[in-house]
Amino acid sequence: MTRNETLGALIVHGSYGTPEENWFPWLRTRLEKAGISVAAPHFPTPEGQDLDSWRQVLDTEVGQITEGCLLFGHSLGVAFLLDVLERSTVQAGALFSASGFTGLLGLDEFDSVNRTFVEREFDWPRIRSAVRQSFVYQGEDDPYVPQRWGQFLTEALGAERRVIPKGGHLNLEAGYDHFDLLWKDVEKVLPKPPL
Repeated sequence: MTRNETLGALIVHGSYGTPEENWFPWLRTRLEKAGISVAAPHFPTPEGQDLDSWRQVLDTEVGQITEGCLLFGHSLGVAFLLDVLERSTVQAGALFSASGFTGLLGLDEFDSVNRTFVEREFDWPRIRSAVRQSFVYQGEDDPYVPQRWGQFLTEALGAERRVIPKGGHLNLEAGYDHFDLLWKDVEKVLPKPPL
């Protein structure tokens, strides 16, 4: 996607991640085949990782999200997208939150780089009004993110929740190089072609 192209979807990886791992390339291909322009920036992690540096990457490489944009976040990427929604002047089409959380996890390897994203108050009414529909996905056996975060995000966002047996952290380690359940929900929100 070029900087001046209308953004149709934004994919945000998590800490220690890249846009080339897990189910992100598979999703990007599916979205592009559906005619949707996709941005999947590479955010600095773990070196140089903080909320300000991620905001700068988004502002430089993507700019503002556009009306009806589909937002996909994995792990810390979810907290970052909540910040994007909080600052948005348009309404996104849908938020797809996989293995998300909005607080410290009690794991120093992650808390040390996640702190600026999650040690803050979120404006939930503003976030909810900035997106038409939200979906929350969580592995029932996520080794990093406790179930309470999936439940919390579901309630805070007024989202539909999907708890996935043996889903782990919904990453490649758990077998997620594709994400069929998520795509079924994407199909529900894609614009229907005219008859």
